[in-house]
Amino acid sequence: MNKQPIGIFDSGVGGTSIWKEINLLLPNENTIYLADSANAPYGLKSKEAIINLSIKNTEYLIKKGCKIIVVACNTATTNAINELRETYKIPFIGIEPAIKPAALNTQTKAVGILATKGTLSSELFHKTTDLFASNITVIERIGEGIVELIESGQLYSEDMKVLLKLYLQPMLNANIDYLVLGCTHYPYLMPLLIELLPNHVKIIDSGEAVARQTKAVLDKHNLLNTQRKKGNYQFYTNRNTDVMASLLDNAFGIDYLDF
Repeated sequence: MNKQPIGIFDSGVGGTSIWKEINLLLPNENTIYLADSANAPYGLKSKEAIINLSIKNTEYLIKKGCKIIVVACNTATTNAINELRETYKIPFIGIEPAIKPAALNTQTKAVGILATKGTLSSELFHKTTDLFASNITVIERIGEGIVELIESGQLYSEDMKVLLKLYLQPMLNANIDYLVLGCTHYPYLMPLLIELLPNHVKIIDSGEAVARQTKAVLDKHNLLNTQRKKGNYQFYTNRNTDVMASLLDNAFGIDYLDF
């Protein structure tokens, strides 16, 4: 089992930001990334639809021989990971907005979170927020349209800048000092966010924490790949491969295949 790949899926190309962190921490591991871009974004879909799509993605990765699955999608995690864990024996790693470190470290007692509707309305997100952020101001904004622009190759477009300015202004008005990125597509916005935000606002996401948790769970189940050679990477998408290739900067050996 140790040489079998880590499976990673997202509702599009955004989860490659999680893949990058996993690959950085675990370069020996073989990985398979699955982008369900044809159904992106998940954030506007019903809980039932999200669960069904997550099951489809999971079964695809299991057929590919994956030894663990990383749900590199905040919306899929908050809406479907319990069902996945109850249905399949394979270990699952989830991802949710890093509201805890923001809430614990804010000096202005105000943090912003940019996420999808599906994440912000989920029970898991509300439980986490109630637990760690009950005594601070949390400015939530649904990033409507952001995923669609990224998936269509308009990451640094003027339309994107207009959207970000619209979503960030209420947060700046509330004097936030932390911005939590609650969607795996959003780390690719970092250059724009740095440009638009004051220097004192810290931007955090869950990528490094997910990579560390993936390593810990692999170690717990004796599934770490001990080979010394560099791992093999495969990327699958059911939409335009050019967008994914540009995000990965064509720096890796990529095997694209529609599913």
